Amino acid sequence: MPLPISMLDLATVARDQTVAESLAGMVALAQKAEETGYGRVWYAEHHNMASIASSATSVLIAHVAAQTKTIRLGSGGVMLPNHAPLIIAEQYGTLETLHPGRIDLGLGRAPGSDQNTMRALRRDAASANSFPQDVLELQGYLRGQSLIPNVDAYPGKGTGVPLYILGSSLFGAGLAAALGLPYAFASHFAPAALQEAIALYRREFQPSEQLEKPYVMAAYNVVAADDQAEAERQLQELMRSRVALLVRPGTQYTDEQADELLALPQAQHLHQMMTYTAVGTPGVVREKVTEFAEQTGADELIVAHQGPRVEERLRSVELFADAYLT
Repeated sequence: MPLPISMLDLATVARDQTVAESLAGMVALAQKAEETGYGRVWYAEHHNMASIASSATSVLIAHVAAQTKTIRLGSGGVMLPNHAPLIIAEQYGTLETLHPGRIDLGLGRAPGSDQNTMRALRRDAASANSFPQDVLELQGYLRGQSLIPNVDAYPGKGTGVPLYILGSSLFGAGLAAALGLPYAFASHFAPAALQEAIALYRREFQPSEQLEKPYVMAAYNVVAADDQAEAERQLQELMRSRVALLVRPGTQYTDEQADELLALPQAQHLHQMMTYTAVGTPGVVREKVTEFAEQTGADELIVAHQGPRVEERLRSVELFADAYLT
């Protein structure tokens, strides 16, 4: 019996596509995911990244929810230290009121960008330290059990939007366990602590009002195509686009220069980010994903389809569903 499969969508903007095209594709991807049996789609909060259009997660969720019918939609995640918990409770309480039973709220504590952008967000460097308290404050608003006297979220109060803790370290695993919340590990870009974090979470888990036993979601990259060579070409193009992380913003480079940079030791971390990746035809992808599921013992897989363009990701969503979910 295959695990439940969900999708993480960064609303990636290819070098030859506009933001508007990416956002239109985001809707098409969610509709395709709904049609082919995925359980949910999550959108990740990032800032100051020209290649990622998912900065305003609640706005994207509202837009997609209005154009889908049954699939769950949520944040993967909201970087809570960037926001007041009351504001997030109001935003996601509004979404749950408009689309009952379809909204998830995944929470992380990273800034979702660099130090300069963090300052532009009016965020203090120490704000992550209050993440556990902020999660509890947010949870209180959504349960109608506010921790702040005479302050409630309208809308939001009593909606019970389910919370998920996202992480790539032992801190998030420990927090999710202590609060009795589901834990989603960001193994699609930060694979190093995956097994250790899952083990800690399961070992220390405390049952809660939301969750009786541990629930692990693990993220996995997929580039599925009709033939192996095409899938590998897409991966190569993706890696070339990530060379932008190694050079000064705005630097132009050719494909040949990108390949040279990717061969340098300085690019090793870009390759390590893709440790958990399946690239190829549906059969190849199914085999690798099944192996990953067995290794982690995850309760749910959340797949990041990494084709560079919307049309390539759409095909990957469809091929993977045919291979794994049917």
